Amino acid sequence: MRSTLRVLGVFAIFLAGCHSTQQPRTDHPLMASGVALRDVTFYSSALRRQMPYRVLLPAEVLPGQKLPVVYLLHGGTGNFRDWSNDFDVARYAKRGLILVMPEGAFSFYLNSAGKPEDKYEDYVTTDLIGDVESRFPAAKGREHRALMGISMGGFGAIKLGLSHPDLFSFIAALGPSIDVPHRWFDILHLGEWENVYTIFGPYGSKSRQSRDPLVLVESADPAAAPYFYLTSGDRDALLKPNLRFAAILRQRHFAYEFHTDPGGHSWSVWNSQLPDCFERLLAHLRSNR
Repeated sequence: MRSTLRVLGVFAIFLAGCHSTQQPRTDHPLMASGVALRDVTFYSSALRRQMPYRVLLPAEVLPGQKLPVVYLLHGGTGNFRDWSNDFDVARYAKRGLILVMPEGAFSFYLNSAGKPEDKYEDYVTTDLIGDVESRFPAAKGREHRALMGISMGGFGAIKLGLSHPDLFSFIAALGPSIDVPHRWFDILHLGEWENVYTIFGPYGSKSRQSRDPLVLVESADPAAAPYFYLTSGDRDALLKPNLRFAAILRQRHFAYEFHTDPGGHSWSVWNSQLPDCFERLLAHLRSNR
């Protein structure tokens, strides 16, 4: 037993060492004419530290004009610059949206069960929204707010949408890792498994169930919930759990749509899904006026 633990310990150190050698990516935002980029750092009371976020918005906003806000949540290996670097989203800011890209680390945008100081859900739903609406010409009210995320960010968008239906009217999740609370120990992903265990708590615990969208959706009120726009690649390993979630939405009469496109869990698939996603979002926001 001790020798097995020593092997696991050495393997964990090896994995950590491999992770630490990763080089930061070059920041190369994809811009559009008539769009301004702003990088902001503000103090989050929930996290008790300074946090960055990036904003894309129309370069010219009329006096007194208020714009809808879309919060874009990055994936588990990314950061707050990803949406501007890997997706051509600036053109949608040009159409009258404020796009906000917060830093979420590897948090699943949740209040951690095992690290009380990591209150990422409170940071997004209270601190971030408050700072954006005090600093930019952002329209207030759920009918003017949307959440969109990829992979880990897709999980976060769904979970926050279910837990805070009073804050958001539209949720888009592209390739969401919705099955994370149900994943078991995996030696090949030891560091990730340890982080997930810390965030969600022990298997079968109330803390894990309270952070599990597949559990939350069973008791959420369909009439009060946001509209859900869900996608997956037809070869994405997460397709089956996402189909299961979509089936619950259908059975319980939530307003939603689910789309599949050729491909796996990749940027190319998500990029191909974004135009329709934003068109549906813009139509939904117009219907709220």
